[in-house]
Amino acid sequence: MPSEGRSWETLRALRRSDKGRLTYSRDWQLRGEDVLEECMSTPKLSAYSGWVVDHVLPHTQENSPPSETAASPEATAARDQLSFVPKSHSQSPEFSPASPTQPPNGAKGKHKSQFTESLLLRSSRGIEVEGCIRMCELAHRMKRTEGLRQWQEKQERKVRALSEMASEQLKRFDEQKELKQHKEFKDLQEVMEKSTREALGHQEKLKAEHRHRAKILNLKLREAEQQRLKQVELERLRKEEGQVRLRRLYALQEELLHLNQQLDSSDTQKDLLKTDLAACRTRGNQLCGLVSEMTRATSQSDFPSVEDQAVAEQALQEMQDLLRNLQQEMTRACEEKRRRDEEAARVRQQEAQVQKPEAQKAFPAPSAGPAGKQNEDLTVKVQDSTMQWYQQLQDAASQCTLAFEGLTNSKDSQTKKIKMDLQKAATIPVSQISTIAGSKLKEIFDKIHSLLSGRPVQSAGRSVSVSLTPQGLDFVQYKLAEKFVKQGEEEVASHHEAAFPIAVVASGVWELHPKVGDLILAHLHQKCPYSVPFYPPFKEGMALEDYQRMLGYQVKDSKVEQQDNFLKRMSGMIRLYAAIIQLRWPYGHQQEIHPHGLNHGWRWLAQILNMEPLSDVTATLLFDFLEVCGNALMKQYQVQFWKMLLLIKEDYFPRIEAITSSGQMGSFIRLQQFLEKCLQRKEVPLPKGFLTSSFWRS
Repeated sequence: MPSEGRSWETLRALRRSDKGRLTYSRDWQLRGEDVLEECMSTPKLSAYSGWVVDHVLPHTQENSPPSETAASPEATAARDQLSFVPKSHSQSPEFSPASPTQPPNGAKGKHKSQFTESLLLRSSRGIEVEGCIRMCELAHRMKRTEGLRQWQEKQERKVRALSEMASEQLKRFDEQKELKQHKEFKDLQEVMEKSTREALGHQEKLKAEHRHRAKILNLKLREAEQQRLKQVELERLRKEEGQVRLRRLYALQEELLHLNQQLDSSDTQKDLLKTDLAACRTRGNQLCGLVSEMTRATSQSDFPSVEDQAVAEQALQEMQDLLRNLQQEMTRACEEKRRRDEEAARVRQQEAQVQKPEAQKAFPAPSAGPAGKQNEDLTVKVQDSTMQWYQQLQDAASQCTLAFEGLTNSKDSQTKKIKMDLQKAATIPVSQISTIAGSKLKEIFDKIHSLLSGRPVQSAGRSVSVSLTPQGLDFVQYKLAEKFVKQGEEEVASHHEAAFPIAVVASGVWELHPKVGDLILAHLHQKCPYSVPFYPPFKEGMALEDYQRMLGYQVKDSKVEQQDNFLKRMSGMIRLYAAIIQLRWPYGHQQEIHPHGLNHGWRWLAQILNMEPLSDVTATLLFDFLEVCGNALMKQYQVQFWKMLLLIKEDYFPRIEAITSSGQMGSFIRLQQFLEKCLQRKEVPLPKGFLTSSFWRS
């Protein structure tokens, strides 16, 4: 550039000037304390002061006007210039005292003295020159220092400004970079989140598909396993039922052979029978041959079928009916023969024997009418048909007892254990019957039905079945019927509401297993003869305790129970009987008739009204029977039932009142109030504890 060229020309011109050729001591400050010592010491002239005085000042004085007393500016400038004379010039031959122009030695001393004098004389002037020189140097130094300082400050400001600008730019750059990185990170994060969501969604979809497939596979496996277990269980049940049927078939064959032997043993009394005994034996042999052929056919195949078992049971039932009819005919023939013998004996001894009165003062006797004579329309004897029915039931119970006599009298420990297990399995479920929920009652019924059907049931942690012994079914049926009656004697006697759940289970069992129902009636008639109704007569020569037991009293150690306890037990059993005849098992076959329905209750009521009342007993039993069964009889017989109640009130009440002492009027008054209330309201209320439809939904 032109300006840049001019600057260099100016610098070269200054370098060639006198001032530019001057040298400066740049290290004067390095001398330290020497400078201060020179300032503090006595002022001295420089070694060149004399030369300056000799050579410079004379020329100056000649050129300057004489009148000038003070130094002019030009002189000052000249002094300033002289102060910057370089050392090289002062040391040159031209200026040096040792140069060839110097005077000789002789003149040297003179000149030296003169120079010394001039220095001493003119020291103030030198000092001034020297001071000017130093001041000039100081001024230039300060100027340079100030310029350098200003330049440095300017450069520092520029550097600071540039640094700040660079820092700001760096910050902006960092911010832009950070913003870019943040944006890139956000974009990358969004991409990663999106890919993660897609991966998770895909993974969840796979998991859902896997769970669905696993669920389907598990269902298929479970169905296959259930099918397999079902097949295994069906096969096991088929085998168990087949074994049960096989054992049952063997038991039926054994019992059939036993009955056939009894049939053959009746030859001793064939002269008393009117029927053909040979035909009975032939039919018995045919039945035995049928069952034996069935057993042989079963041994060649797997197990007997249900039809085979039904045929065998039917054959056994036919054999039992055949033997029962034969025994009944033999009983009637023996009774007829005995009557004929007794009649002949009476005819022979009627003139020799004296009649003896019967001793029955301690027990209830048939009542007398108001005039003191027995009413001819009423009797103390039961009807012949009823007595025959009563005897058949007792015979069936006796035969059942004989059938399992070997089981009860066995000394074998294993047999005793089986007997105890069967007894517990039969009696414990009946003991658990109470006013519980209908679902629980159904479980108890199913357990009893399974036991009677030959299926194994759980009892006391062990599996029990009647097929464990040939006499098992008879034993269980007998003990089950006995337990039902005992529950009426004890549980119903204490809690009247318990009669209905016990009765409904007994009715259901009776419907499916009729033999159990017959045994229930046999036990009931034996413990409570008034349920027939039957008043056992006192026979000559009979022990008093035996007669008391026949009447239903409990005798222990020759002590008869109290009358209140006796009436309580009789009341419980009559209430159970009244509940049984009106209830049906709700899960059974409702289209079939009741095995022992309300018609038997009507028969019982009619027969007991045709018999002379017993003090305290008849009123108690009538009240219990009508309170439990009156509503059902009212709905069944309607007008006839109300006629029956009027008959009781108008005709039978006076007879009961006539034989009832003042201390036994409680039962009579209770019956009287009950009948009057029913006749007044023209309705018999439902008994307390009657099973409604809500009971079976619970």
